[in-house]
Amino acid sequence: MKTGIKIALSVAMLTSLSFGGEQFAMSDADRAMYVEMSENNPADIMIADGEELLEYMGGDAGLAKYFGVSEDDLPAYIAGFPRYIKKFDMVVGLDQVIQAMMADGGHKPLKLKSGNMFSIMAYVKSIANGEKINIDVTANKQMKEAYALGLKTYMTKRGGRGLSCNSCHSPDVIGRVLRTQPLPDLSAKGVKAAATWPAYRMTKSSLRTLQRRFQGCMKNALLKVIPIGSKEMVALEVYLTDKSKGAEIAIPGLKR
Repeated sequence: MKTGIKIALSVAMLTSLSFGGEQFAMSDADRAMYVEMSENNPADIMIADGEELLEYMGGDAGLAKYFGVSEDDLPAYIAGFPRYIKKFDMVVGLDQVIQAMMADGGHKPLKLKSGNMFSIMAYVKSIANGEKINIDVTANKQMKEAYALGLKTYMTKRGGRGLSCNSCHSPDVIGRVLRTQPLPDLSAKGVKAAATWPAYRMTKSSLRTLQRRFQGCMKNALLKVIPIGSKEMVALEVYLTDKSKGAEIAIPGLKR
């Protein structure tokens, strides 16, 4: 595709974004449903399922043992993910550790994109509810490299429209709306995005993880979807989780 056409497509995409306020047209029915679900989040049942799934691996005690921490320290430890794990010699997300724990216990690992994995991951992260995200992207060279890769992945323009994550989530688009949703500046310090995923998505009627949400954004923007658990996807989670550092974890979240 010629450069001129790429630029035209990018401009068309960005100018299609309306500004916030009256354009944020969630219907009265949807708004009422959101309020109801805020008090009775459907994902609570899925998290209970995740707790049961963890039981066959030893429950919270088994998880703490696998992490090499005490049960008392488990919430704070979970609040530091994604993190570098020496045993794997790589930066990993919670779901990858759970997958490895299953394999090491003689169980068939759940697929990273499966509903059961989303449930068990949501339960594990909910153990840290009330804790503040404490990811340390300067802890070692691996975390520094992951953060740098995450930043690069976030900023790199891809696809025929020449869009990046930053195209729709930078200070330049604050106040704009896409598909009736205000676009947040995810690159700003103090955002709470990583503290509220996994979350129940009303429009999908299902529990989703942060990396799965990334994939949805990529698909909507007609970008090649990066696989969950890949080095780039974990790095992207590292970058955005660092932006949420200090935010109080509240799982499950509720998203439109």
